[in-house]
Amino acid sequence: MLAGLSVVPTLALSGWLLAGLPLLLVGWFRPLPAALAGGLLAVILCHYSLRRPPGPDGCVPGATALQTAAVLAVSVASGVFNGLFHGEQLMIRRDPSTYAQYAVWLAGHGSLPIPTGGFGGPDPALRFDSMGFYPVPGGIVPQFMAGPPMIHAVGEWLGGVSGLLLVPPVLGALAVLVVAGTAARLAGPRWAVVAAVAFAVSLPIVYTSRTTFSEIPSLILLFGGMNLLLDARLRLRMGSGAGPAAGRARTTAALAGLAFGLALLVRIDGLRDVLPVLAFAGFLVAMSRASRPGGPAFPEGRLGLPLLAGLLVGAAWGFAAALAFARPYLSYLSGSLKPLLAICAAVVVLTAAVTLLAPRSAGWLTARLHGSAARGRLARRLPDLAAGLVVLVMAGLAVRPWVLTVRRTPVTADDLLTADFIRKTQLADGLAPDGTRLYYEHSLTWVVWYVGLPAVVLATVAAAVLVRRMVRGGEFGWVLPLAAIGWTTVTTLLRPGITPDHPYASRRLVPIIIPGFILLATWGLRLLDDWLRRRAQPGAGLGARSGAGPEARPETRPETRPGGRFGRRAAVTAGVLLLVAPPAITSIGTAFTQVNRGEAAAVAGLCRALPPHASVLMAERVTGDRLTQVVRGQCGVPTARVVFAPGTSVPKPADVRRLIAAVRRTGRQPVLLAAEPSQLAAYGPATRVMRLRTRQDERALIDPPNGTWSLGVDVWMTLPV
Repeated sequence: MLAGLSVVPTLALSGWLLAGLPLLLVGWFRPLPAALAGGLLAVILCHYSLRRPPGPDGCVPGATALQTAAVLAVSVASGVFNGLFHGEQLMIRRDPSTYAQYAVWLAGHGSLPIPTGGFGGPDPALRFDSMGFYPVPGGIVPQFMAGPPMIHAVGEWLGGVSGLLLVPPVLGALAVLVVAGTAARLAGPRWAVVAAVAFAVSLPIVYTSRTTFSEIPSLILLFGGMNLLLDARLRLRMGSGAGPAAGRARTTAALAGLAFGLALLVRIDGLRDVLPVLAFAGFLVAMSRASRPGGPAFPEGRLGLPLLAGLLVGAAWGFAAALAFARPYLSYLSGSLKPLLAICAAVVVLTAAVTLLAPRSAGWLTARLHGSAARGRLARRLPDLAAGLVVLVMAGLAVRPWVLTVRRTPVTADDLLTADFIRKTQLADGLAPDGTRLYYEHSLTWVVWYVGLPAVVLATVAAAVLVRRMVRGGEFGWVLPLAAIGWTTVTTLLRPGITPDHPYASRRLVPIIIPGFILLATWGLRLLDDWLRRRAQPGAGLGARSGAGPEARPETRPETRPGGRFGRRAAVTAGVLLLVAPPAITSIGTAFTQVNRGEAAAVAGLCRALPPHASVLMAERVTGDRLTQVVRGQCGVPTARVVFAPGTSVPKPADVRRLIAAVRRTGRQPVLLAAEPSQLAAYGPATRVMRLRTRQDERALIDPPNGTWSLGVDVWMTLPV
């Protein structure tokens, strides 16, 4: 049950996204066709993945009913808790509100681009784009990938804006279940509950489970893909690499690849996250080819082609969405996206070369490693060197703040905006203003904030031990998970690529890094438990290989000395507390505060205040940034911004009056919105249509966030006379 439940969210999201994108491309992303196509595909994927694999019972230690119930309880508790304190970020200030408005538009219209009109034709003073929304031929498009809004739109269909805002807590609960399933497979069901609790209480997980971010759906696809691939390998071994079991294993591997590939439809950064999957699929194919002359000595190689095929299909969906709806966003990211695409091309070429040369190179490589005494000694020392490299990399990230200060000299307009934002945040935090600082050298410190120093140390030790065993030919089930965790952790911590204020910047750690560290730390805790058990049983062997996951067998537990048993349990209990307590303590400062409470009601009140047949002109910069798409999408009213006068945040009166006259010629009612009545005084009497006083996320730069900041939003309306 635990194995099945921990892949259902991934399969359901995969089916939904697989069916939803073609509907969106043709403009039919509506409730009925999406529910029929997406629901049918989700059921089909679950059917092919969840059929009980053949083989003798007891091949793998199963989760007990209590362990499964505990994982489900943690998952449900996470969803309920975050649902009670969910955010209401609708007015566009940062990414969550852009995703929310994207979902609102898709739920109501089912097509892109967003059309413009209602203002009497084009005018040089008229702009339809706004923060998070770019102009394209035929209208405007949102900034991000279409995957998360396609998922969040379900909540809008079921319960309006209130339903949309409750989708993130549901996704967060499902993410807890998925990560617990990965821990159960790799560390054992006994440790799944520990991983679930440590994951659920970590502040970045709480934060991204309360509002419309893309990181949690990405996490579900990535770790769910790992679960499916581990299941495929288990099925292959149960069927001895042949027969119906092998066919089901290949199907499950293809579904794993599909989930990995669809991560690109959720986040374009998913391209970096799935690079290890591409290399691993090529490795499986290469090993399969290399083992052919001597027979099927490497049966896992049969999973390579299905994994690669699924990955390519999912990635094709992601690239199709990017090219159809996110070209301006890709252009904005070109500085970091082009190098990433170059790395992808290099990985593809290298993987293809290794695959083609595998039959010839396998024997040569073996001979070169063991052909002489010197090379033999190198081969024997290679596991220790690899483990040492893991520790050295982590040590380098740890000392980085003492030897490096990461800066960026503003060049582009976006750089200047970021520098100004950082400078203002520094002043608010009582720091010396320096807009060039990025604080990226503290990225490992961020991880310590959110999972705790004991988890970081234990995860580092676990990674070193796992790498050592892998080089010696063991722990094959960990190869892809550890490669994905290691690659994403190093590349992300070196260059997070985000404004460094927290908790906002913590979202970069969510899809791979936070769950990865917790997973490794949990396996490390099991390693400690096994070591203590061996010490308490002189001469007794260990019946199960630590962390072998699908390769593990029921543990044999000879009687131990009472004192040794007590000491081991006390040490493990202390270890569990050290994994759970630090992230929980960090989260306490913000966990019980709902940010942006009241925004939904405030926006609804604004919509009610607009007269029939209105065309809204934003006559002030901040209001235009925040509310242009909100009024257009939620109120269903044509909306545009008026170009600002140079050096000001308000437009020229002559431009405003010309646009008012143009709107009247269309037979619609012109409406002006601004932040202050004085900005509208020249056009008629002003009425306040929004007065919001709420809390927003803190912007901490050098300490973990422990509270929230106040936020006030006023909007005034004028019906020009």
